[in-house]
Amino acid sequence: MFLASLVKNMFKINRKIEYALIALKYMSHKAPGQITSAKEICDLYNIPFDPTSRVLQIMAQHGIVQAEQGAKGGYQVIKDLSKVSMRELSDMIIGPIEITNCFHGDYSNCGITATCHIIAPMLNLNEKLNKLFAEIMVTDLIESKHHGEKGIRQKTIVKEAGARSE
Repeated sequence: MFLASLVKNMFKINRKIEYALIALKYMSHKAPGQITSAKEICDLYNIPFDPTSRVLQIMAQHGIVQAEQGAKGGYQVIKDLSKVSMRELSDMIIGPIEITNCFHGDYSNCGITATCHIIAPMLNLNEKLNKLFAEIMVTDLIESKHHGEKGIRQKTIVKEAGARSE
C-alpha cells in the first residue's frame, strides 16, 4: 500500500500547467484573431479564475499568447505551439523542473546532504526528466488522443452520479 501511494504521488503535473494546457487547447481551435477571455475558459472547463488568469498573463509576457485589453479583451495564441516544449512552458509558469526539494541548482538545503548517497542518481533523474520535457511539444499533448479517455470519463460520470444520489 505504501509503495502504491508513493508512486501515485511521486510525479504530478502542477495544476497551473494543466490550466495552461486547457487554455491553449481551447484557444488553438479558434479562428486566428479570435479573442478568448479567461472567464470564458474558466466557465467552460470549471477551473478557477485567478490561477488561470495569472497563467494566461505569464504566457502573454513570454509571447505564447497575446493579450487584448478592454471590455472585449482576452487572449489569442500567437506562437506556433509545435515549437513550445513542455519544459519551456513549465519553466515560465512554475520554474525549473526539480524532482526533489533538497537541491536547487548547485546547492542543497537538506540536512543530510553531507551523508546522502543518492545526490548523483537524483541529479541524473532530474536531467533525464528535463530532457524528456524538452522533447515534448505542447501540440503533441493538446492534439493527442488516448484510448483510456472514454473509460475515465464514463467512470467519473458514474461516480459523480452516485455521489449526488446519496
